[in-house]
Amino acid sequence: METSNHAIERASSVNSLSRRSVSSIQSKMSGGNSLKEVSVAELGSKRVRHGSSRGGDSEFFSMSLKEINDEDARLVYINDPERTNEKFEFAGNEVRTGKYSLITFLPRNLFEQFHRVAYIYFLVIAILNQLPQLAVFGRGASILPLAFVLFVTAIKDAYEDYRRHRADKIENNRHALVWNNGQFQSKRWKDILVGEVIKIKVNETLPCDMVLLSTSDPTGVAYVQTINLDGESNLKTRYAKQETLSRSPEREKIAGLIKCEKPNRNIYGFQANMELDGKKLSLGPSNIVLRGCELKNTAWAVGVAVHTGRETKAMLNSSGAPSKRSSLETRMNLEIVILSFFLITLCIVVSVGAAVWLKHFEDRLDSIVFYHKKDYSKGTVDIDNYNYYGWGMEIFFTFLMAVIVFQIMIPISLYISMELVRIGQAYFMVRDTNMYDEASDSRFQCRALNINEDLGQIKYVFSDKTGTLTENKMEFQSASIGGVDFSHTKASMQGDQVAYMVKVDGKVMKPKVTVKANPELLRLARIEKDSPGESYIHNFFLALASCNTLVPFVIDTSDPAVKIIDYQGESPDEQALAYAAAAYGYMLIERSSGHIVIDVQGEKQRFNVLGLHEFDSDRKRMSVILGCPDKSVKVYVKGADTTMFSVIDRSFQEQVVHATENHLHSYSSLGLRTLVVGMRELSSLEFEQWHSTFEAASTALLGRAALLRKVASNVEKKIKVLGASGIEDKLQQGVPEAIESLRAAGMKVWVLTGDKQETAISIGYSSKLLTGNMTQIIINNNSKESCRKNLEENLLMSKKLMPDSAIGSDAARSSDAGKVQLALIIDGTSLVYVLDSDLEEQLFQLASKCSVVLCCRVAPLQKAGIVALVKKRTADMTLAIGDGANDVSMIQMADVGVGISGQEGRQAVMASDFSMGQFRFLIPLLLVHGHWNYQRMAYMIIYNFYRNSVFVFLMFWFTLFTGFTLTTAITEWSSVLYSVIYTSFPTIVVGILDKNLSRRTLLEYPQLYGSGQRDESYNSKLFWLAMADTLWQSIVVYFIPLFAYWNSTVDISSLGDLWTIAIVIVVNLHLAMDVIRWSWITHAAIWGSIFATCLCVIIIDAIPMLFGFGAIFEIGKTSLFWALLLIIVVAALAPRLAIKVLYQYYRPNDIQIAREAEKYGNLRQVEQLEVEMNSMMTANQRR
Repeated sequence: METSNHAIERASSVNSLSRRSVSSIQSKMSGGNSLKEVSVAELGSKRVRHGSSRGGDSEFFSMSLKEINDEDARLVYINDPERTNEKFEFAGNEVRTGKYSLITFLPRNLFEQFHRVAYIYFLVIAILNQLPQLAVFGRGASILPLAFVLFVTAIKDAYEDYRRHRADKIENNRHALVWNNGQFQSKRWKDILVGEVIKIKVNETLPCDMVLLSTSDPTGVAYVQTINLDGESNLKTRYAKQETLSRSPEREKIAGLIKCEKPNRNIYGFQANMELDGKKLSLGPSNIVLRGCELKNTAWAVGVAVHTGRETKAMLNSSGAPSKRSSLETRMNLEIVILSFFLITLCIVVSVGAAVWLKHFEDRLDSIVFYHKKDYSKGTVDIDNYNYYGWGMEIFFTFLMAVIVFQIMIPISLYISMELVRIGQAYFMVRDTNMYDEASDSRFQCRALNINEDLGQIKYVFSDKTGTLTENKMEFQSASIGGVDFSHTKASMQGDQVAYMVKVDGKVMKPKVTVKANPELLRLARIEKDSPGESYIHNFFLALASCNTLVPFVIDTSDPAVKIIDYQGESPDEQALAYAAAAYGYMLIERSSGHIVIDVQGEKQRFNVLGLHEFDSDRKRMSVILGCPDKSVKVYVKGADTTMFSVIDRSFQEQVVHATENHLHSYSSLGLRTLVVGMRELSSLEFEQWHSTFEAASTALLGRAALLRKVASNVEKKIKVLGASGIEDKLQQGVPEAIESLRAAGMKVWVLTGDKQETAISIGYSSKLLTGNMTQIIINNNSKESCRKNLEENLLMSKKLMPDSAIGSDAARSSDAGKVQLALIIDGTSLVYVLDSDLEEQLFQLASKCSVVLCCRVAPLQKAGIVALVKKRTADMTLAIGDGANDVSMIQMADVGVGISGQEGRQAVMASDFSMGQFRFLIPLLLVHGHWNYQRMAYMIIYNFYRNSVFVFLMFWFTLFTGFTLTTAITEWSSVLYSVIYTSFPTIVVGILDKNLSRRTLLEYPQLYGSGQRDESYNSKLFWLAMADTLWQSIVVYFIPLFAYWNSTVDISSLGDLWTIAIVIVVNLHLAMDVIRWSWITHAAIWGSIFATCLCVIIIDAIPMLFGFGAIFEIGKTSLFWALLLIIVVAALAPRLAIKVLYQYYRPNDIQIAREAEKYGNLRQVEQLEVEMNSMMTANQRR
């Protein structure tokens, strides 16, 4: 394309524009002439996110056409904090992450704790017991259990808040240099105001969000590390405007106005204008440095504070992982409702019995021994009345008193026990060395303590691909240039890895990463420029070297004459492409203000960077506009094939386009990540039009992102295709085995990726997600109707292959039809028509029949939509795992979210419930810890229901024999301590330490995980069996001593002590019968609790002022007491032991078989286990 001199003049006149578009730096190394580093653009291509909602963009587009008024923006007067805060007093820079103060702690903490309805219930019970008419226990004893739980929780919350306040104090009292009275003076962070000018030195942390004014580098570049903000350790480039570089406060007064957006949570966006000397300058995300960032590789930077304190983006984003509630805790509410009905029923029975009793003895109530209405202690003349309120009120009071006596039917201690058990479980998960990743030096993290048990019930696993299943470490493999395939996988490629090197100022520079090069392409790239095809090859590699946002750093080596160029950036794809270009002789060695320098086959060439359009999720392209050495202006574009071919000019290169498409399909089939590369030459008129629209879009305060996208789309058209690249993203270690184990465990694995369909399918095969005997169902439609038709046809076909009548039947387990496995593959375009429409139900029905689902070309919000589709239609537990910011919505939508500490930062980790370093760690997390956590927690909940109910029934039987007066034989202190000391500690220890199977067995037989999916450890059947056992044991414990002492003179307190000790021994031995793995801690907890009970009973009976003084000493002397203890224990537990033995012998489940095989090493048992689990899995796959 012909370019006039006017165009070149125009190109050279937009130096300020180029500085706005791409900032950079060139500096000399100390002691040498080598280039130290080159720079990067505003943001990395992988990180720029402007959203995918076009509707929202159009809205902002219309808003941006009008100038924003002062009321809609924040006005910051540079170096004038008084005027800045005159109209609106902005937030100070003091941060407070603590929840409480000394004044608000007690009321606020109690308010938060009483969000649990059970606490309100126990508070009402305690209040009722304070009334004289209803006092059953001592007033202090009745409030003690609730007070203990509230106190322990309050202490924990107070300690956590103290730590927050201590951290806040340290943070707020840090010092920064603030311009004041003609010099930079040290000032505490909390005293910094909006509008003040601040100076930050190297390695210092920024105290607030500030717009850069100048830096130590003459081009205004500053390097910052945002690891405290988003977890990313790579350096990012920020820069000051050229117009403010010389405005150093030491040399001249800085004055101006910044009109910026109001504080918001978007850490990747910032829109503002700066008015300086009557000129309006646009400010963007690359001009602001956020609180928490650290200044690196820059001696100093000066900026003006625009957001402070709680209004900084870091503080606005300082929220933890989303609060979730475990499924066990949710299901537990049903059993608590049932227990509440039991409680009400018992109270009604007692009230009715009291009513009948009062009516029956109505004539003798004045003098009856057990119920006096009259007080004759002063004689028959002066007779007083007791507090008798009439028959109706007495019945009502009896009902309320019964609620107080039987209150522990609802176990208050269960809540705090569950919290303690979860903390213990989390401790052992974090300490598990099998989930430690040496490569990233990252341990497993448990960020949400309230859903540990959900890990044992997962049915659906939704996984990202790139960085989750793969390493996200890209390796250049193939290139299609000018319609010719230069694939590194060809047999002719015997290549050695090529380390291209150049000499700069006498120093040898070579790239850090070597690339295996294609010999033929390497030869063609090195031949003379008049060779056939040179134009395609030259421009292809020029595009790879220039169209990126990489930071080239020069690293010293042991040889002073050799330097290493390290390309740092946020996109592993860009790094791979840049290293590939360097291997073929196109090495990016410098990026200064407005230009880049590329060594082309040993010849340094300078290109003026006139503009850069960053990657965004709508265009899925990136482009750079270069002023070339031959005076031409060219735009180089690279992006996804789906968007690139829509802007390709097919009029004169149809053959090349067709060949490139075929090569792309071939690369995708091999599992390679593909990009299409193209270019066009701009005329002077086209460049001038682009420049004017770009200038207008850059200065727009609202809707700037949408306007810039429109400008980019206008210049990215009629593109000449240069070729395509294929990059390999290798699978992580152990991924195929992990997926195989997940599927063997009965989990359905869905992979949600933004890659092409062919790439996803290839990765599916290599990861063993897809197998050769699977029937693939592909949904790839461009309209709602065609999508509907495709779904209906495939749903009908799936029903024929897997008829519902055969699912789960014994006959189907051995039939050929039962062995059919389906794999659904659907693309993002089809999902646009399916999600949030009437087609969702059809998609779910089809997907539920498939063993594997692959979703390709999906957007981040579509990932969350797919998870929501499953959650809305099934009670099965879902888990989402990913490593990037685009996985956050999916992770938060799932029941359990797992973040991978990968190459794309830590956004996924910060939004997750659990985090780890590798996908393969999902196997020990779910199959081992998930299984253990579920089994322990499920047993602990049912056991807590049992141990409290048996105690309530014991008191209920006694009430029936005491005229329904709710007199208690067990002392009030023993009643209180029963749930706190006598029986609680053993359940916590067992909930943390017990293991029904070893790690080796659980990993060797993934099918054992299905017990959690089938709710084998917590279901209605087990609950009612526990209640039946409760009824029997309470009858044995109560009636055997009652009849044994029926005609004796033993007092009520002695019987109460016997019942107390007996019930504690029974419930602890009941627990001991179910313990699988004994340790010294378990022994100490169980036997120690029995000993502690006996000791407490002795101490209570030794206190003269308490009721029952000396009772245990009298009854303990008799042999009958000890004989009854033995008889009670045997009679109470014998039926349970017999049923347990018979059930395990004649109808063992897979867990019991595995445990026996593990215990005795019986080969026959192992074979039986495999047969049973295989048949079980066949049935599960049909579900």
